[in-house]
Amino acid sequence: MRLTAVAERLVPVILAGGSGTRLWPLSRPLYPKQFLSLVGDRSMLQETLRRLQGLTEEPPLILCNEEHRFIVAEQCRQANAQPASIILEPVARGTAPAVALAALSAAHEDDPLLLVLSADAHVGSNTAFIDAVTSAAPVAAAGKVVLFGATPTRPETGFGYIQVRTPSVRDGVHDIAAFVEKPTRTVAEDYVASGDHLWNCGMFLMRASVYLAELAAFRPGIVQACRAAHAARASDLAFTRPGAQFEDCPAASVDRAVMENTSLGVVVATDMGWSDVGSWDALAALAPADAAGNATAGDVIAFDTEGSYLLASHRLVATLGLRDMVVVETSDAVLVATRERAQDVRALVDALARDERPERRSHATVYRPWGHAETIKADAGFLVKRLTVAPGQSLSLQRHQRRSEHWVVVSGEADVVRGDDRLTLHSDESTYLPVGIMHRLSNRGDEPLVVIEVQVGDQLSEDDIERFDDQYGRVPRA
Repeated sequence: MRLTAVAERLVPVILAGGSGTRLWPLSRPLYPKQFLSLVGDRSMLQETLRRLQGLTEEPPLILCNEEHRFIVAEQCRQANAQPASIILEPVARGTAPAVALAALSAAHEDDPLLLVLSADAHVGSNTAFIDAVTSAAPVAAAGKVVLFGATPTRPETGFGYIQVRTPSVRDGVHDIAAFVEKPTRTVAEDYVASGDHLWNCGMFLMRASVYLAELAAFRPGIVQACRAAHAARASDLAFTRPGAQFEDCPAASVDRAVMENTSLGVVVATDMGWSDVGSWDALAALAPADAAGNATAGDVIAFDTEGSYLLASHRLVATLGLRDMVVVETSDAVLVATRERAQDVRALVDALARDERPERRSHATVYRPWGHAETIKADAGFLVKRLTVAPGQSLSLQRHQRRSEHWVVVSGEADVVRGDDRLTLHSDESTYLPVGIMHRLSNRGDEPLVVIEVQVGDQLSEDDIERFDDQYGRVPRA
């Protein structure tokens, strides 16, 4: 007896390669918004995985970039979800090539329906989501490319819109008249009032063969490159690595490559409470507000403050006399902006990139497959980190040519390889690792291992790591 809502074989495809630039400083390229708990206790990726329960028995295909692979794997483990594969894009080429890789992976035996979802979107009603997919499945099975559109609830300038043709071709299913990208507020107000515009959810349902055929008709170079990369794929632990041919693939979105050209496109109107959470203002719209219209998170005191979004991650944030502002505090950066300018954070991040500021790319805490490392203090010639190693995990066997290290155990039991020696260190015990010595840190215990690491040298970056053995497959191939 099937317990799923869709009778056809339906393969979820989760696109988890975004960078979430407009939610800086909380979202950064090394740990973007799809891995953050922005609405509720689960990350947005985990909420997307949870959304599939009761819809299909097929495990999802997840596409992400190389540097996020272990974050995706760990968040899937925490969510008790086992993906069919985690496909690693060697370079970002947009959603059209990513979905093509997924279609080629899913269609190895038959021609399933592909449900393409973004890992960083919010859906307020899972019931409405399942209802929408269920109603769209027969349409997609019959050969249409189905796009999901949300009924707009406000004149949002940060979302894309779909103009639909009326009346509907069947209940809730419309032909597409036009796509509009991020209109001005006045135009957005007209769209909401017209009743014939929907927010573009960026969710798709279609047969794998139909998508590949339509993509080949309009962008044959994408399909050619993806077929070659798929044929040359290799497996690595739980990951699938497409061949290097993918790097030559043209970049395009599904909307631009297929939806704006195909005669098979239709849109299903939904009221699932969708948001792409693409800006601080969009996130503020999802958060419960107090009597003054403020949405707050963390240790916040808002005095004589109205209509503002205030987030404190590591310390007290106190405001006085603010109106319609966004204040976001992290351990190493603070954003202060008007809500009206929330969509422009990307320009600020671009300025950080031009200045080569490390705060643009990563947080003070960086996540690794073995745990995480938090930068406590950095200055010329030295760097202090707090390493937290999960039970049963190990750093790679490695050495450095430009720096020495000193490890001090704060809590837990450390198993240390230092040259030819093997040491067991407990709380308040330490060891020194001179330049050039082979070393490894492991946690053989049942509790997290916390170590203070002091690096001294003239190069303190990842470039000075030479790996010889690694349980996570990070040793360079010969």
